[in-house]
Amino acid sequence: MSKSQDRDLGMHRGITRRDFVNGMGVAVTGALITPDWLSAFGSPDGYRPQEYYPPAQTGMRGSHAGSFEVAHALRDGGAWADVADTREHYDCVVVGGGLSGLSAAYFFLTSAGRGARVLVLDNHDDFGGHAKRNEMTYRGRTLMLNGGTSYIESVGQYSTVSRTMLAAIGIDIASATATSNAGMGFYRSLGLGNATFFAKEVFGEDRLVMGRGGSGSRGWADWLAQTPLSADVRGDIARLYDDAANPDYMSGLSDVDKKERLARISYRDFLLDLAKVHPDVIAFFDDRPKGSFCVGIDGYPALYGWAQGYPGFQGMNLEPLPRVSPLTHIGGGQHGRESEWNHGDDLYFPDGNATVARLLVRAMIPDALPGHSLDDSITSRLAYDRIDRDGSDARVRLNSTVVSVRHLGDPEAAREVEITYVRDGRAEKVRADHCVMACYNGVIPHLVPEMSDEQSAALMYGVKMPIVYTNVLLRNWTAFTNLGISRATSPGMYHTGVNLGRSVQFGDYQPSTSPDDPMILHMTRVPCAPGHPKKEQHRMGRQDLLDASFETFERNIRDQLGRTLEGGGFDPARDIEAITVNRWPHGYAYSYDTLNDPIEWALFAPDDRPCVVGSRRFGRISIANSDAAASTHTDSAIDEAHRAVREQLVVRSRARHTNSGSDLIPSR
Repeated sequence: MSKSQDRDLGMHRGITRRDFVNGMGVAVTGALITPDWLSAFGSPDGYRPQEYYPPAQTGMRGSHAGSFEVAHALRDGGAWADVADTREHYDCVVVGGGLSGLSAAYFFLTSAGRGARVLVLDNHDDFGGHAKRNEMTYRGRTLMLNGGTSYIESVGQYSTVSRTMLAAIGIDIASATATSNAGMGFYRSLGLGNATFFAKEVFGEDRLVMGRGGSGSRGWADWLAQTPLSADVRGDIARLYDDAANPDYMSGLSDVDKKERLARISYRDFLLDLAKVHPDVIAFFDDRPKGSFCVGIDGYPALYGWAQGYPGFQGMNLEPLPRVSPLTHIGGGQHGRESEWNHGDDLYFPDGNATVARLLVRAMIPDALPGHSLDDSITSRLAYDRIDRDGSDARVRLNSTVVSVRHLGDPEAAREVEITYVRDGRAEKVRADHCVMACYNGVIPHLVPEMSDEQSAALMYGVKMPIVYTNVLLRNWTAFTNLGISRATSPGMYHTGVNLGRSVQFGDYQPSTSPDDPMILHMTRVPCAPGHPKKEQHRMGRQDLLDASFETFERNIRDQLGRTLEGGGFDPARDIEAITVNRWPHGYAYSYDTLNDPIEWALFAPDDRPCVVGSRRFGRISIANSDAAASTHTDSAIDEAHRAVREQLVVRSRARHTNSGSDLIPSR
């Protein structure tokens, strides 16, 4: 792209800190980025000392510079000498400060008895794991949006453990859901709808088409006539949506045999080989599963497509899944089709599930987040200088990458675990009676090499799914109202689309309700490598995210928004005020599917699944994370934390029984 084109996009504007450290190796020997240095992120004027407050930082976030270099050095054989002994001892140390780690700390602290002490160690400069909040300010108006984990999905299907914990930290689900539902309908009340942007590099011409195809082939044909798609492609897409035009592509097979065959072919192959669509139809559907599965339709089972209502299966006479059966979760991971039974009760907070992380911290360290209710937690400013203080029962230590966890003695007889971490380029160690590993599974064998080969292999089986949540601050959103839309999908583009930030109002938080006000837009990127096996696509996507500079993201963001919203009067050089790229190379937990894993692992829940084998208790070390459930959902992270803590409380009780003759677990 030429310099003049860059200028038209606004690449010359100093809206954010340019990502000048991205892609440059940071030495392990003491040159790691320090918290004080990181606190200058987002300052267009360069370094400027300020209060440590990560949610307000812009630029490259998520797996930010300084959060992964130590772990990569460990993976590549690095070691740390001269480990400083902090002489700190805790009842439990939790490795990983995401929702599962914070839940584990909370469960231990509230169950192990008065005086119990817990330390949470996390490699990022903020807690919450993927449940991060982004705050952006323009002319005194501060807005927020999720930088990762988006919402509580199908809350009616949460386990008793998860629902009880949410209530205990201050979330009244019925009341919060009502507030959420009211806000999420705001854009519809303004008459704003959806659109699809057809990009010239994918479809031969830039064109924004309002609305969506209607029921039956005629409704789709009328809508498709507005697109730049060829007549053959339009005809095939309309045919797929026509109930009468789709025959039984597997006539003669039983219902079970049809479903098994659909489980073993991709939706792409179903469309090309059975429905016989034009090859150019694939680009129209390819992004559909990316938001949940982080692959296109070449890595997405046709059976899941049927279960989730994709077109083309109408003539196959497949028996619907029963409401309660071993296959209830099909096509949707942890919750699957249950959301249809409870009408999709989802719970959206202004900052996504960062609210849950903040409430967990408040429950353990009350004066870190002023207030006493869910509503006041949204706008209260968290005091980061209070989360790691001497003498506190609970401590959260950020910018601390764990590099070793080992039993002091035989794992089944040891009474302590030693945990070594690197902070500010210096290795330090603490000891604990128990340890919960709430980081992702793939790193655990590097941290706990004394584990068996079987357990290590199981932990390494899955490959986390890479994803990016990009948030863009605009000075106003009149371009959207001029066009009459609140979102636009963009098949095949760098980001899969764009939508206005959520308009939910909790307590004193005021979302943007006037088009003349500032607004945070949300965009999602899922880097894929079609034609490769799913795991390899995830690995290649991870490297894509680590290699991409902030400048690359910014240029693509400006170009995509400028082209998509051009008809509404949008100017990317004028209207964009800040960009936050929440990059998650190790994003969603790996979930089993019928194309790439044994079909039983994907459709049922046998104990030989790697997630079960890998999460077995190892002496005084237990494992808690969503990987242990092979599920991307928040309740999985909470439930696995509860299991891990329960395992260690049994160890604690038995040790006390051996020492004192009592097997009672004291209550807090």
